[in-house]
This record gives sequence, structure tokens and C-alpha cells, in this order.
Amino acid sequence: MTIPKHIPTGARIVVRTFDGVDEHDQRMKFRDFVGHVRSWDGQSLDLMRDAAANGSRPAQHVVIPADSIATIKPIPERPQPRP
Repeated sequence: MTIPKHIPTGARIVVRTFDGVDEHDQRMKFRDFVGHVRSWDGQSLDLMRDAAANGSRPAQHVVIPADSIATIKPIPERPQPRP
């Protein structure tokens, strides 16, 4: 997949990155990051990673180098809880 030249700031995306080859099954492994774009310069993606829905992980600031990105896809915002 080709990486876009422009990603709007504030866009919510999922980024799949290469995580290396598994030593047991020799298959490529991936890691997914879901969050909002802070900046993209074509070399690195600055992302505010969403907190886990179950509360197990807080939101985190992540910088992802472009050469480790496998795919980028836009995703919708999380639904707001009803009052």
C-alpha cells in the first residue's frame, strides 16, 4: 500500500506497523495503533493513541517512522455514550 502524502491533523486512523517475524511460526507479525493524527511530514507520523476501551491502557503519544508503516486507514469516531 502506498502511504498518503497528506494526512489531515485530527483525523482518526488505524495504523498497522511491521512488528517483525515470529520465531516460532516464521510469519510476519503486525501491531495496530488507533488514534488521532497530530502531524505527518512524510517521514514520521505523530499520533495520539486512543486509550483502551476497557481502561487497561491510557492514551499515549506515539511517533511512528514511515518505513515501519504497513497500512493506514481512516476510521470513524467512537460513539458517544447515551446519557
